[in-house]
Amino acid sequence: MLYTDSNIQRDITQELQWEPSLRDDDIAVGVRDGVVTLGGFVDSWSEKVRAERVAARVKGVKAIANELEVKIPGPFVRTDAEIAHAVIRALEWDITVPHDRIRAKVERGWITLEGEVEWHAQKEAAERAIRYLTGVRGVFNAITLAVQATPRDVKKRIKEALHRAVEFDADRVAVEVAGHKAILTGTVRSYAEFKDAARAARNAPGITDVDNRLEIAAELAAV
Repeated sequence: MLYTDSNIQRDITQELQWEPSLRDDDIAVGVRDGVVTLGGFVDSWSEKVRAERVAARVKGVKAIANELEVKIPGPFVRTDAEIAHAVIRALEWDITVPHDRIRAKVERGWITLEGEVEWHAQKEAAERAIRYLTGVRGVFNAITLAVQATPRDVKKRIKEALHRAVEFDADRVAVEVAGHKAILTGTVRSYAEFKDAARAARNAPGITDVDNRLEIAAELAAV
């Protein structure tokens, strides 16, 4: 099946309307050669992230430019100091986050996370812990990963992670490891799978960088 730009735009618009947590009337969708641009306004950073995830699961999407602007409604505006205190509490309450290794600073509602952790999953958990805080306009995750010796079976672990994914054809993905970098080649069925494959590779021990060369072949979606 051929996924035209107009078909993709229609499907994303319908998906946004179907998502109950989004006010889709303020979100504009543009598509050119399979590349999606999201524009307009949302009420929170979490809504901006959610809108991108909704668009990513639509067939035919090759990439997404998320240009949505966060406009906090008046009753939910907080000072940077209030947000900073909320960030500290949120990081401390999440048992998956090594909060003693993470620093946060807030400027005009934007949170910057810094520090060093051992796993990419911990970096993601730190961002996820603060994503839904009131008053947040954006998050810049500058947390770095401590370089570890890459285990001999890191390639095997990545492939196993891909095979565990639901409805993911891992046999179409090839994995190579060069130092602390994972290189992914092959084909996937959607932009969402493209992102999922990279996430699985980043979660492998010792991997600090992913070179994602996967190609999106939307016609495989019906296979």
